[in-house]
Formats: sequence, structure tokens, C-alpha cells
Amino acid sequence: MMTAAPNAVERKACWDARDLLWKCLDDNDDKAASCQSFQKDFEAKCPLQWVKYFSKRRDYLKYKEKMETEGFAPNEGPKQPS
Repeated sequence: MMTAAPNAVERKACWDARDLLWKCLDDNDDKAASCQSFQKDFEAKCPLQWVKYFSKRRDYLKYKEKMETEGFAPNEGPKQPS
């Protein structure tokens, strides 16, 4: 069964809940326990697929930011024979 896409008001409520959660996570060094009320509100106001997408998106953006600020440092792999 297909559900209707969120309308403009529902989308804004979802995005606002996402932004509050992300701010809480940023302010608390990504400690999810500190932001459970924001997480519950985010999950209540957004479709499940959006919750999954935004969670992956945040992980990607954090990774990208780390790569831009710290650079890429490959792990030392197995030693090659000389």
C-alpha cells in the first residue's frame, strides 16, 4: 500500500525536527543518548524512508567534513616484499 507524499507543512515539520536533532548531536559530540527526545520527534514527524535517508546523509556529511579538515590518511596495509 502506498502512502501519500508529505505535504508542505508535513515536510517543513520533518525538516525542522531533523535540524533540531542534528544541532543537538553537534552540540553533544554525537552522543545519541543526550538527544533521544529530538530523535523520537524526528522519527514521529518524518516518513521512515526519510529517517533512513537523513541518517545516512548526516553520516556522509560528517565523513566528508572530516576528510576536508583532516585529509585522507590511508592505513598501512600489508607490507610488500622488497
